[in-house]
Amino acid sequence: MAPQRCITLLATVVIVLILFCISFYTYHEDIIVDDYKSGFSRTYALYMLKTITGFMCQESDVSDNRLAPVSTKTFDVDSFGAKGDGKKDDTKAFKKAWKEACSSKTAAVFHVGQSKKYLVAPIMFKGPCKASLTMQISGTILASKQESKYKKDEKHWLRVDKVENLVIQGGGVIDGNGDFWWRKSCKVNKTLPCKDAPTALTLYKCTSLRLNKLTIKNAQKMHVSFDHCVSVQVSKIQVTAPEDSPNTDGIHVTHTQNITISDSVIGTGDDCISIVSGSKNVKAAGITCGPGHGISIGSLGSKNSEAHVSNVTVDGAKFSGTTNGVRIKTWQGGSGNASNIMFRNIHMENVKNPIIIDQNYCDQDKPCKEQDNAVEIINVTYQNITGTSADKDAVTFYCSKSHPCQGIVLKDINLTQVDGDEAKAICNNVMLTYNGTVIPRCPKKIDQDQLAFGSYGSC
Repeated sequence: MAPQRCITLLATVVIVLILFCISFYTYHEDIIVDDYKSGFSRTYALYMLKTITGFMCQESDVSDNRLAPVSTKTFDVDSFGAKGDGKKDDTKAFKKAWKEACSSKTAAVFHVGQSKKYLVAPIMFKGPCKASLTMQISGTILASKQESKYKKDEKHWLRVDKVENLVIQGGGVIDGNGDFWWRKSCKVNKTLPCKDAPTALTLYKCTSLRLNKLTIKNAQKMHVSFDHCVSVQVSKIQVTAPEDSPNTDGIHVTHTQNITISDSVIGTGDDCISIVSGSKNVKAAGITCGPGHGISIGSLGSKNSEAHVSNVTVDGAKFSGTTNGVRIKTWQGGSGNASNIMFRNIHMENVKNPIIIDQNYCDQDKPCKEQDNAVEIINVTYQNITGTSADKDAVTFYCSKSHPCQGIVLKDINLTQVDGDEAKAICNNVMLTYNGTVIPRCPKKIDQDQLAFGSYGSC
């Protein structure tokens, strides 16, 4: 294919150059050109002919290479005995297919067929693998409800460990069958003891990872967790669970660096995205969130622990009917910091707490004891945030007396109550700056009492 195309392109170039030369010499027929210039013209014409031809032939080869199928080997779970009828346990077939795919010396595809439903128990897809690998999930992977299957590991259902250059895609569904677990949660039934439930999909110590075009729904607990991963791209995924499903975070980021989450729709019973300690360089863009608890940094510093989160950007998001919008939450007694955080270009619709920092977070039945130590909140910018609050307090800063929130910037904020009434701001122990139009602002009497420190800018 490439040689034929090259010959055709060569012939075309020759004809064009001949016509160019004829026109050139016709135009210059009355001009005396010395031998040097004539020789230079001929040499230059030949040089251009060779260069253009080589370039076009090279482009042809590149094009052909792109169109040609990459040398990959496909390992279809059906070929290893999977039935995909939603009834037979296909776990063994999945494990066999993965083992072969991961051992392949050439690029491999672990394939889950379309229009089928595969019932599986907990699986660890263990690496490292010998070559790049794609998990092509076109059908549905359904979690087993047999509790005995989870005795070895109650915290994970599908777990991918230490795999580099992994792509997970295919337009299929990962279904955690979560209602079985939700009914047994102490958050749903206070008389029951609190027990762990599995995360539907855990990516652990993976590098150069891409996750796109999948639906993850009804997780037993969290839907997707990135744990100690580096260089992650998440795009065009849909995460869904009922609003009353307990602890069903959409995407959980922990000890992970350089992760981008984009163009995704998340609606669950907990945080749409939660970012916790050890995470750095986290970007989220084009996120639709609701129902759920919004996008949260934290909680951080529980049980007097040290926590660090930095360089987080949420740029472009829509929240509808969520408990919170953009939230930072830390426990008293912790240490460390959450720093260099940007929330911008965000629209809220009927959100209870659109903007909130809570350094006195306490998620337990007994009241938390007041402590001096706190995870510091440093350099947080809120820019171009608009919409409606379900509560009168649209902006809430509950910051630590001993470690006030520092470098908080509010720029171009316009939040009102759903019924059109003026929204309010609560500002305790916060050093903040206003830029542009900011509605609502901290009460003046609080500024005067120096519980909040406000300055005003024009930029």
